[in-house]
Amino acid sequence: MAVEENKQSNSRRDFIRKAGITAAGFMIIPRHVLGGKGFIAPSDKLLVAGVGVGGKGESDIMNFYKSGKAEIAFLCDVDDRRAAKSRASFPKAKYYKDWREMYDKESKNFDAVSVSTPDHNHAVQTLAAMQLGKHVYVQKPLTHDIYEARVLTEAAKRYNVVTQMGNQGASGDGVRQLMEWYEAGIIGDVHTVYCWTDRPVWPQGISWSSQKAEVPKELDWDLWLGTAPYKDYVEKLVPFNWRGWWDYGTGALGDMGCHIIDPAFRVLDLQYATDVQASVGTVYVDEFRRGYFPESAPPSSHVILNFPKSSKTKGAIKLHWMDGGIQPARPEELKANEVFGDGGNGALFIGTKGKMMCSTYGLNPRLLPTEKTTQVTVKPKYRRVKDGMNGHYAQWVEASIAGKGKHYLSSPFEIAGPLTEALLMANLAIRAHDIRKPRADNKGFEYPGRNIQLLWDNKNMKITNFDDVNQFVKREYRKGYSLKM
Repeated sequence: MAVEENKQSNSRRDFIRKAGITAAGFMIIPRHVLGGKGFIAPSDKLLVAGVGVGGKGESDIMNFYKSGKAEIAFLCDVDDRRAAKSRASFPKAKYYKDWREMYDKESKNFDAVSVSTPDHNHAVQTLAAMQLGKHVYVQKPLTHDIYEARVLTEAAKRYNVVTQMGNQGASGDGVRQLMEWYEAGIIGDVHTVYCWTDRPVWPQGISWSSQKAEVPKELDWDLWLGTAPYKDYVEKLVPFNWRGWWDYGTGALGDMGCHIIDPAFRVLDLQYATDVQASVGTVYVDEFRRGYFPESAPPSSHVILNFPKSSKTKGAIKLHWMDGGIQPARPEELKANEVFGDGGNGALFIGTKGKMMCSTYGLNPRLLPTEKTTQVTVKPKYRRVKDGMNGHYAQWVEASIAGKGKHYLSSPFEIAGPLTEALLMANLAIRAHDIRKPRADNKGFEYPGRNIQLLWDNKNMKITNFDDVNQFVKREYRKGYSLKM
């Protein structure tokens, strides 16, 4: 059944036009007179346009609507199949397939944009909305490339709009509890963090299909490709498995890193890493030959990012990322049958006086040994978000209505941007493994990036000791797409 729209929910502009404000004077009409107890005046509603409204995009716009302070004014998706539920839920919202057309024709009729598309199109869709003066909510990871993340971070300042990334754990109580324990000195000074996930749960470490398939009639394949190079459509890429292909996704790091590494960034006030190195799981095509699949992320990886001393640390921080089921050694303080993280995912903080850990999204924070969790009490220091993780959406809606700087946000781009850059820098080290060159004797290839520590020049956004990998810092867009401030 379609969501029932408020009968008096005219647009903000219509409300002002009809309000009867004249040069002779005006009357302030009490809200309860307009619509009864609990009514939200149209002037207090945020008009949202959704770009990518299937899957996670569907739940995003529904959560904005459930805040009670947003109207879903426009829907945009390249795949009619994926958009069907949202169109049924919001039948009054005009539907488009091309976000560019929607922006051109309707920019005067919405206030904010929710972007929930594959990673490779986030940046262009988001920047274009910001340049129209629209507030933006963008699913994680913020962008596909490091350069894009830096551009959006700067754009948030330039265009003075309200921004939020869709890492809901940033609004949870768990990460705030971890911050309070740490700042109370419970575990001493943290020097090492381990983060891990059981992702990918989609194919990686494979070759691109050679079997061209027929494009479903409901899908505009050219629009779906967007900024990415043109390729023929293949089965089982849309709507989920694109995550494992570098042209579109950012692997396990892009999918889960924003949820699992985020607590470390907040607890330790991390910003930009100085260097990175990685080892990756390999696939063998037979018992003698190692596979070479540069278009696809590997089945597993272990990345080490080094961060400089921050405002909350006494020294440098070493952050380990592990995916594909790889996990760090269980802490000695953890009992044999106690769950490490949440089983498949988690984060472990190692300090000079003790340890603490959490699950995905910063949930279920625990001191080690775990009985210490209930024995230690610290005074709450950080404000909690109403409804915690579920309040992540309403927080952005309310901040957008109030205007930039007038409402607390959990994951604005000034926080989400550096976090995203760290994840993408880790991917540079992973992708370095697939860079190959012919050997001097022309007998096969050498892989110079497989045993190297990449050194990062943050100001200039480049690796200084292995230039071949810098091609992934800023990719070339397909004709018709650009990212210009």
